[in-house]
Amino acid sequence: LCPGGVEYVKLGEVTEILRGKRLTKSQLSNIEQYPVFHGGLEPLGYYTHHNRKADTVMVINVGASAGTVGYSSVDFWSSDGCFCVGHSDLFLSRYIYYALLCQETFLRSRVRFAGIPTLDGAVVERTKIPLPPLPVQQEIVRILDNFTELTAELTAELTARRKQYEYYRDLLLTMEDKPET
Repeated sequence: LCPGGVEYVKLGEVTEILRGKRLTKSQLSNIEQYPVFHGGLEPLGYYTHHNRKADTVMVINVGASAGTVGYSSVDFWSSDGCFCVGHSDLFLSRYIYYALLCQETFLRSRVRFAGIPTLDGAVVERTKIPLPPLPVQQEIVRILDNFTELTAELTAELTARRKQYEYYRDLLLTMEDKPET
């Protein structure tokens, strides 16, 4: 599908890297609709409005999680603690998410640690990613989404088997302690 190879582009050349807007703690709630992301992939709280659409890729730019790549499948509020990758007709957001996950070690290595860990927006803009045609991106996303789902199922199965093993192990060990009647 790509006989001439795949072009590598700087992310900032094919889309905007958007910075969010800070909210105060008093503006956050646990009952509102839209999650608020700031400095991590877990919501800091919830807000009445959103400033980013669903299917958006984010890169955390402050705190212990600086350089971490995330993805939101729902509308959300982006605080100034994360950069968001703008949407484009040139790529699928989910593809960019996977491409940036491959660059996460690079991004984390560019975090400055003077005081609060910080990742500069220019680093994200200059990050190079492969940009194959959309049909190729769709197939890559399909395969990786399927693999992610299978990995989650396997992890759940292994956890259940571990609990089962522990249950029977403990049962056997406690049976040995009981005197025979």
